Amino acid sequence: MAKPVTPAPRFTELSSPTYQSFDLLATLVTVVDRSGHVLFSNSALEDVLGISRRSIVGSAFAEAFTEPSQLQNALEGAIENEFGAMRYDAWLKRVGYEALPVHVIITRTDPAEDIIVELIPLEQQTRQDREERILEQAQSNKELIRNLAHEIKNPLGGIRGAAQLLELEMDSPELTEYTQVIIHEADRLQSLVDRLLAPHRRPHMVSDVNIHEVCERVRSLIVAEFPKGLTVIRDYDTSIPEFRGDHEQLIQTVLNIAHNAAQALSERIAIGDAELTFTTRVMRQITFGKQRYRLALELHVIDNGPGVPDSIKDRIFYPLVSGRDGGSGLGLTLAQTFVQQHHGLIEVDSVPGRTDFKILIPLP
Repeated sequence: MAKPVTPAPRFTELSSPTYQSFDLLATLVTVVDRSGHVLFSNSALEDVLGISRRSIVGSAFAEAFTEPSQLQNALEGAIENEFGAMRYDAWLKRVGYEALPVHVIITRTDPAEDIIVELIPLEQQTRQDREERILEQAQSNKELIRNLAHEIKNPLGGIRGAAQLLELEMDSPELTEYTQVIIHEADRLQSLVDRLLAPHRRPHMVSDVNIHEVCERVRSLIVAEFPKGLTVIRDYDTSIPEFRGDHEQLIQTVLNIAHNAAQALSERIAIGDAELTFTTRVMRQITFGKQRYRLALELHVIDNGPGVPDSIKDRIFYPLVSGRDGGSGLGLTLAQTFVQQHHGLIEVDSVPGRTDFKILIPLP
């Protein structure tokens, strides 16, 4: 950014409560006058630029971009009332760092004396879009599962009952074997349907939850099942407060993820260098699920396995989608459902050698 110009009378930071409230936002916001000089900069923009707010106020904001003409043209359009708001993508220069790709939103104030420039890092925008897709997908999955399970359950009972009656009429043991196959398969499908409906039937049992007790419970179960070749690493932030939640649901959530990871580590377990890591952190002023939270739990379950197959990476939370033979494809679906019942979200970042499942849950 160019050195600040000599301040004109208005080139002092605005004290309007409306503009001061921009400091509460995670997005980058500045207010400029008709000539494009900064009147106000929120703290988020100050942090990203690496320049003090005192230095930003009074400067020509277009010089903060790799292509200043884009902002200048947008401001001219705003001044001439060519549009109410304008959007475009640009690169924001930062002190000591590479330029940051941002989505720029230009909005006139009313009356149109000052202009608000909002900058959304494209990485953040992509993340928000991904979260919205996950939430929409989970809601669709929930409705699909419930409807499908009920449609299957009703005729399934009739099939099983008919097979039992037919078996009573048969004298041949050989034919009875066929009716037993029908009954056993009907029972297997009934068990699957019950698992699909379980998270929607069971009441939410709320109590005080210590996330580290949850992790330790899961760790003990994993170590008992995989006693050799797997190292479980704990990296806890013990300052994380307790929160209200369903203790059993959260254990099942973390266990489903950790168990999937341990099974994916089978080759490394055989070699003896498999690692599973539980990491807990507190995130401050974080936005996810279209809401902003003052505090949130960030729980990572990380493994050094082969990674999620590309063929299912975008569908990993879909019901009945599994990356291994014999898998039911319900573990991650149920985990996402349980976390969303806590107003949270599960994300996954996977490359060969490192798969990271991140659980986000709001804290009080």
